Amino acid sequence: MEYKWMIREKADESVVQALSKDINVNPTLANMLANRGVHNFQLAKEFFRPDLDKLHDPFLMKDMDRAVERLQQAITNREKILVYGDYDVDGTTSVALMYGFLNRFYSRLEFYIPDRYKEGYGISERGVRYAAENGFTLIVSLDCGIKAIQKVALGKELGVDFIICDHHTPGDELPAAAAILDPKRKDCAYPYKELSGCGVGFKLIQAFSMVNNLEMAEVMSYLDLLAISIAADIVPITGENRILAYYGLERLNNNPRPGIKALMIKSNIEKEMGIGDIVFKIGPRINASGRLEHAKASVELLLSKNLDDAMQRAELVDTVNAARKNFDENITKEAISMIEEMEMVREMKSTVLFKEDWHKGVIGIVASRCIEKYYRPTIILTESNNKATGSARSVYDFDIYEAIAECSDLLEQFGGHKYAAGLTMSVDKVMAFQAKFEEVVSSRITDIHMKPVLEIDDEILLDQINYKFYNILKQMAPFGPGNPEPIFTVSQVYAEEVRILKDKHLRFNVVQDGQVTKPVCIAFGMADKSVYPDEIIYKMLNRKMRFDLAFEIRENTFRNNSSLQLYVKDIKFD
Repeated sequence: MEYKWMIREKADESVVQALSKDINVNPTLANMLANRGVHNFQLAKEFFRPDLDKLHDPFLMKDMDRAVERLQQAITNREKILVYGDYDVDGTTSVALMYGFLNRFYSRLEFYIPDRYKEGYGISERGVRYAAENGFTLIVSLDCGIKAIQKVALGKELGVDFIICDHHTPGDELPAAAAILDPKRKDCAYPYKELSGCGVGFKLIQAFSMVNNLEMAEVMSYLDLLAISIAADIVPITGENRILAYYGLERLNNNPRPGIKALMIKSNIEKEMGIGDIVFKIGPRINASGRLEHAKASVELLLSKNLDDAMQRAELVDTVNAARKNFDENITKEAISMIEEMEMVREMKSTVLFKEDWHKGVIGIVASRCIEKYYRPTIILTESNNKATGSARSVYDFDIYEAIAECSDLLEQFGGHKYAAGLTMSVDKVMAFQAKFEEVVSSRITDIHMKPVLEIDDEILLDQINYKFYNILKQMAPFGPGNPEPIFTVSQVYAEEVRILKDKHLRFNVVQDGQVTKPVCIAFGMADKSVYPDEIIYKMLNRKMRFDLAFEIRENTFRNNSSLQLYVKDIKFD
């Protein structure tokens, strides 16, 4: 896939020069920081030294006082409490956090995760009736509930109150819950709007602990779960999320709970874990049980009290994850074949595919895989409970949630974010939805959306790449949305000592005229990549053709020897 390179505009020169002098970094680093909103010494101090004391007062969140009061009332009156969460990583970590915290001092509670296939996403009628029939009078919902108007009303009829902890965009009407915690409420003045669902749950236990004079160290012990939710749910790692992710990663790397330690062992994570390890190794394993079986297994794993028990549970989750990969690969092949076989579909600005027997648990992954090949907004639908239900994924800067909302007259339910959403409709509405969604996307999408964008921080010289430079870059972590891992370019370079690794990767030294440094480059999956018809990168590098290189800087350690390497993102030949 060909990338469009977008080099960030230079920040204000006076700001860059002042910042460079004040914090003693070179102008390249000062420019990167300024482009991330770090404009002066004080902001740089806060950026490089995240401080838990800078977390916002949880009572700034609308309804927090009501939520704490209702939770306190339930505990005082010995009511049964049901902790209810969605089946994805954000939902299961939220449930593990809330249940784990309350269970330390209160026993009349259970947790509940809806069955993806029998109940679907969010608050279900079955879940509400389960609560009522089993004597629960309070449901604390996490990562869901903001649009559950009818289900919350049903709960009220059956004597079940709700405290809703959500982070999704509300509709025009809010449920009639005892309390609704959602920083995206229009009437909520909470200073930071991008918390994960688990983050909203964290603010509730923080507020409850403040009122009841509980040890704040106990609250902070759940930051490992919160860091996993932040990474896996792809929320911005800015502001408060940056502080929470920073200390959550610190806990993950120094004192992980048994369930997470077991997942790290299963994932072969032996070095310091970062956001990428969560996204690509830990998150998929937690997600797997909810995709193919029941997410209860993931919550039980996260709540494990010892490593032996956790390892047994992690083995089960790992087995399910392996099966998930198999489903993912097979359905992706089917989906791509469907697109290839229909010229009209190939020429569209969007992809909407439906097949009644596709596995509901992996259609979101399949949507992402299709975008890797056909870069456009994509929705994959399957049949579940006699309805067409689907997952949507988007492309750079295109709001797929808004596009789906334009088709709401054809839908029974939908929800999500700018880049990912879920939706449900009658099976007989699928064709009409395909047509209308294509019409909406075609009217909104522009050229900038149609090609994957590689956002580049700056062009540098090879001699700038040294450990002093790298060590400052490393302190800018954790990286993620809002604070992406730095990508640089070098121009008019050529390659030496080009080798193919494991039949699919490239390893070479990059050389720039007038520069002494000749770093090793690793280009994953590029050994047989074509640039022009009948021209593969490997041959062009061997001919010492000039090219521009986009890359990340990483540290490689082999046999106790460390060196800096360039991880190639893209190559553009003259």
